[in-house]
Amino acid sequence: MAVTVENLEKLERKMTLTLPLNTIQSEVDTRLKRLARTVKMDGFRPGKVPMNVVAQRYGYSVHYEVMNDKVGEAFAVAANEAKLRVAGQPRISEKEGAPEGELTFDAVFEVYPEVKIADLANAEVEKVSAEVSDAAIDKTLDILRKQRRTFAQRAADAPAQDGDRTTIDFEGKIDGETFAGGKAEDFQFLVGEGQMLKEFEDAVRGMKSGESKTFPLSFPADYHGKDVAGKQADFLVTVKKIEAAHLPEVNEALAKSLGIADATVEGLRSDIKKNLEREVKFRLLARNKNAVMDALIATAELDLPNSSVQAELDRMVEGARADLKQRGIKDAEKAPIPDDIFRPQAEKRVRLGLVVAELVRANELQAKPEQLKAHIEELAASYEKPQDVVRWYLSDNRRMAEVEAVVIENNVTDFVLAKAKVTEKAIAFDDLMGQN
Repeated sequence: MAVTVENLEKLERKMTLTLPLNTIQSEVDTRLKRLARTVKMDGFRPGKVPMNVVAQRYGYSVHYEVMNDKVGEAFAVAANEAKLRVAGQPRISEKEGAPEGELTFDAVFEVYPEVKIADLANAEVEKVSAEVSDAAIDKTLDILRKQRRTFAQRAADAPAQDGDRTTIDFEGKIDGETFAGGKAEDFQFLVGEGQMLKEFEDAVRGMKSGESKTFPLSFPADYHGKDVAGKQADFLVTVKKIEAAHLPEVNEALAKSLGIADATVEGLRSDIKKNLEREVKFRLLARNKNAVMDALIATAELDLPNSSVQAELDRMVEGARADLKQRGIKDAEKAPIPDDIFRPQAEKRVRLGLVVAELVRANELQAKPEQLKAHIEELAASYEKPQDVVRWYLSDNRRMAEVEAVVIENNVTDFVLAKAKVTEKAIAFDDLMGQN
């Protein structure tokens, strides 16, 4: 088999494959004979169908299969001999004018790029840190208490205040017409907790049971209801019931109700702190990992294989369609989703994947068994039965592959942070957790 490789544009290559025609025909004959032993046709007993009939019926499809198989095999052998790292699938087409007794094919394909990573000592990374303060523990305690609050009806002359649960009737009109979703009876909401638009809450705050009020409300331009976004409505609200919230005290009874082994206030606060520290650790790791990856991309020089980018685009588009389908969108599988929406993200993912792979290879940053074990145990620690969670991970190769990918990313993060110019920055707990 004669093989020539031609450099086209950037990562694109063209390989010419020449195969003896008799090799193809010999394999076609072999497969047709094998097929004849089992094929069923009307008028013939199994295994007794004449070869000329089998060839007439199945010859074209068998020939097509053999051509694909043989050309694929020839390409794989040739690529291996030429030590080519092929990205994606080759585009193979038969050439005209082949010498007698031969078939000639052109295979156009891409190769993986050479990845050049600059000196990481010049890379700049901002590494953030955060502490779990007493205030953070207090805020978490308040959330836990609110989740277990009870309500008792206020006196008839008591005005609604923040934290109260109100039961109301309301009707909103735009240009004198009630709009969809603008009317409700016996509707409940908690005042001051952002469940309603601020103008709505401000109007209800201070009202008493049995009181009605009319007030204007301007919907924000970015309001989720597109029919009313940016428009002004007139609302009529009637308060039917006001209930004051009662939060449980922070005591041993609360600790016990939350399943704390050491059913004391100290034990409760310690458990909250431990869980918050675990969450803070994972969030800091994610933030710092993203900063490292951005710095790593900035230090790398490489061309992107279009086939890899397209494969990533296809995955992202398919994921978007699956999400639409899950949300109940009709004909989600036919929804027009342009590639360009995801192209920057797809290119970044492919670039990062190639750079990380090169860094891992060059510096032996593969995940070690003890690292996988430690990571799984850490993930399982927040569950009631950690060992069941550990077994759940260990029992599935796909889940283990996901764990391995995370551990490798962690290894890369630690490696880069050890070499780069790192600026330490302490951030507030609320900023890290996305709280106000």
